[in-house]
Amino acid sequence: MTEYERSRTMPALPEHVFDQAANVGQFDNWLPEELHVRPGRLPSVTVHEDRTDQDTSALLRAEKDQMRIEWGTREQGGYAGWLQVAGIGSGASEVTVHLSFFDETHDPGDQPVNDALDRSLERLEDQVRLRVDNAAG
Repeated sequence: MTEYERSRTMPALPEHVFDQAANVGQFDNWLPEELHVRPGRLPSVTVHEDRTDQDTSALLRAEKDQMRIEWGTREQGGYAGWLQVAGIGSGASEVTVHLSFFDETHDPGDQPVNDALDRSLERLEDQVRLRVDNAAG
């Protein structure tokens, strides 16, 4: 099993960050560009990966009271992950995303995964900033 984890501080209340991250209809705005989530009957979702042009059945759970989103593949059990939002005071939050690859054939490797996690957190922060800025003014 291989695990990856990245964190990023965001200038918004944890509730705002979590609401943006947990909005399944807006996942394409912050997930890696090559992944697309289509909600089914939650917690069931379908994940389409452009690189392989394949759809994969997955599960997705968002727990607002815990500020946590968890996901993973269903049939083949290739990977799982979670995103946790925590308030750090002064109206800021820390967002941590964690991925576990149980099957090494699903693991793209250190550099691609870490780059994708960093870019996803950056894109999530951009979405959070847009939401907060629009609400403020």
